[in-house]
Amino acid sequence: MAIGKTPVEDKPDHRHGHRQRLRERFLKAGPDGLADYELLELILFLAIPRRDVKPLAKELISHFGSYAGVLSAETAMLTAYPGLGETAVAAIKSVQASALHLAKAEMASRPVLSNWQAVIGYLQGAMAHLPREQFRVLLLDKKNALLSDELLSDGTVDETAVYPREIVRRALSANASALILVHNHPSGDPAPSRADIVMTKEVLQTCKTVGIHVHDHIIIGKYGQTSFREQGLI
Repeated sequence: MAIGKTPVEDKPDHRHGHRQRLRERFLKAGPDGLADYELLELILFLAIPRRDVKPLAKELISHFGSYAGVLSAETAMLTAYPGLGETAVAAIKSVQASALHLAKAEMASRPVLSNWQAVIGYLQGAMAHLPREQFRVLLLDKKNALLSDELLSDGTVDETAVYPREIVRRALSANASALILVHNHPSGDPAPSRADIVMTKEVLQTCKTVGIHVHDHIIIGKYGQTSFREQGLI
């Protein structure tokens, strides 16, 4: 680097007042008044104080596919992206964590079966943009209130190992009366595979032997989900 040359990450934002105007628009109109890249700009403002971050915000959304895709991207993938330092990555992931905390609190505020949209909203936020397949189980009490959200397996891009006995062990340990199976399809297509259907039947049989009811198996995709119960598969 030439002597006296300012590093790229330290170049000031020459568009005077842009940050203040964007903040004022956000505070007045809320998130619906801003484009996705502008919301991402607001996050990056916190971590990159002296740089025009609009180009970076647009590049990130293009690279990861959407605003949600940026927030959901794995920490290592964000850290490897040019122009993002540790502070910026922490700011992005803290916003995702806050959103998931709020969604989980809403999901847990009422019995799961009467709060279905909140359940789906939480699961979409937590799993829709993962680059690999995850399997988790929502454990419920006798009134179908959420006891815990258990991550059972974190697999590869197209499969994850699921063991019915482990599901039962977790349920019994939590004194759960019922559960909901959940996994994601990184391909984006939430349609169940033959293996998904066979595995679900095995879990149903194993849970039945100990009196644990399986309400549903939900497959999460990037733009939707499939309910085994709605499809008549349970």
